[in-house]
Amino acid sequence: MTTPVVKPNVVFVLGGPGSGKGTQSANIVRDFGYVHLSAGDLLRAEMNSGSKDGAMISQMIKNGEIVPSSVTVNLLKNAIFSSKSLNFLVDGFPRNQENNNSWLTQMSTLVNTRFVLFFDCPEEVMTNRLLKRGESSGRSDDNIESIKKRFNTFKVQTMEVIDLYKKDDKVRIINSDRDESSVYNDVKSLFQSLNF
Repeated sequence: MTTPVVKPNVVFVLGGPGSGKGTQSANIVRDFGYVHLSAGDLLRAEMNSGSKDGAMISQMIKNGEIVPSSVTVNLLKNAIFSSKSLNFLVDGFPRNQENNNSWLTQMSTLVNTRFVLFFDCPEEVMTNRLLKRGESSGRSDDNIESIKKRFNTFKVQTMEVIDLYKKDDKVRIINSDRDESSVYNDVKSLFQSLNF
């Protein structure tokens, strides 16, 4: 008799730039043992690996083009299946409908996509956080012009994905316009109540 294969659980972590995704993901990893996968980090790592995909990613980013979703999903898939963990936070993905379609095509039979953890925060608060972070982060996108573009992309493209998951009652909204520990109290209660 063969043992049924247990599918990994995936929680998408979405929210505008500066909504606290990274900070709260680190807390979940610490307290609940999830593996945190950032689509951006995986792309950067691949870009620096010297692989043929890495060279292509590098060229596309240099030209201001969006890397094909299938490439990003493949990197996520490899990271998930090379880990011994069964619980994953996927941060900053899917950013648009095309990302989500690729995910569904390549991953829907391989993993349980549980829900979207959505950090909801007013634009003004996120802007102030990002500008403050920009004073010390060294990140080239923590400036007002980049921030406005990133907000626009989020509102136009990522909110569509969140609305799609809302229809299936697969969005858990956390108000992140509060201090870090209050936000985490809500996150912690949510993860303590999960039964997978």
